[in-house]
Amino acid sequence: MRRRDFVACFAVGAGLSCALPVRAGGCEAPSDNAGDSPVPSETTQVRRDGFFTIVRAHGRSWLMKPDGGLFLTLGKNHIDPASLRYLESGGIWNERYGNSMRRWLEEKVRPDLLAWGFNSVGWNQDMASNGETNHRQSRLFTFDEYQWLDMPYAPMLPFADFHHWDAQHRTPDFAAPEFAEWCDYVAREYVAPFADDPKLIGYFYVDCPTWVHTHPHSRWRGPMFDHRELESEEGRARLTELATVYYRTLHDAVRRYDPHHLILGDRYEARGRMAVEVLKAAAPYVDVLSFQHFGSIEQIIVDLNRWAETIGKPVLLADSYSGNVSLFRQVPCCIGYHACGSYVKNRVRGGAILDSKEMPIGDAAEKAKQTNVAISAWVDSFRS
Repeated sequence: MRRRDFVACFAVGAGLSCALPVRAGGCEAPSDNAGDSPVPSETTQVRRDGFFTIVRAHGRSWLMKPDGGLFLTLGKNHIDPASLRYLESGGIWNERYGNSMRRWLEEKVRPDLLAWGFNSVGWNQDMASNGETNHRQSRLFTFDEYQWLDMPYAPMLPFADFHHWDAQHRTPDFAAPEFAEWCDYVAREYVAPFADDPKLIGYFYVDCPTWVHTHPHSRWRGPMFDHRELESEEGRARLTELATVYYRTLHDAVRRYDPHHLILGDRYEARGRMAVEVLKAAAPYVDVLSFQHFGSIEQIIVDLNRWAETIGKPVLLADSYSGNVSLFRQVPCCIGYHACGSYVKNRVRGGAILDSKEMPIGDAAEKAKQTNVAISAWVDSFRS
């Protein structure tokens, strides 16, 4: 099938209704569809026309842009202006940007990200405090702020707070009616206003959920499920049921208000204890398996390939310092890399590109640019 025929199908109506052969499962073997004609992968999207979706072409998985172009998301995480308001920043927030978030995003952030080769924005929140009794993140961007950035983006939805770094919140009961009520509110507040935006790639859920592992900050509440119970068939069935209720509840809340966008799901801590039962329970209700991974690029490649092959879904390196072009060459199911580290350095996170006076820190910007340019050149090689 010719690429222009695929693009033309978007105009026909909901759900690719011109009889294109949709691939069952989100990520096939590397040899599958080695040609250059995009074939849509199965997703949870009810209507994908005019929005980011997932396809197979050239023997790998891709995001496809609303205009039909192949795309790998190269995103920057942790973008927050509060560091520009430190006293030692010398009034830079008011003097340069007139206390305007719009001016900062349009005049500074967007030009920087594009100059450094980023093509999208990942999870925008940044660490605001970091301790065993209080670990907080900055606020989520609003719909208007994403419009001012004018780049593809992937926001997080605050459905639950069992992030492994979270030191404050108790574990929710996913089967309780009040959890479903909360999820519906979150979807009305954070999904419905975004539902028709073609720049939105998809939604994240929880950062490093503590399904069967903990972190020093969250050890007091324990994991959602005792990993020792996974030694029995009954225990594995209980975890499958628990995770299924959770992912189905979140999926249904999103789809109630947004039939269009991808669901990127939880951002799993790849180096924490993992339970395949959780990933299998998620699979019918998400479009991508997203991972935080701070190991070597060699280990990242091994782990992402293993999970993609085990579950049959595309994968996203959603938070890491180690992404490079070899990630995409060697992980044919990988659809993107989002770089960790603050855009503007604060006092509680180590890595950053700019200091609180917006001066470059070392060669961080140049390294990011080199990585992104190399990946983009590799992507462009498929278009020639």
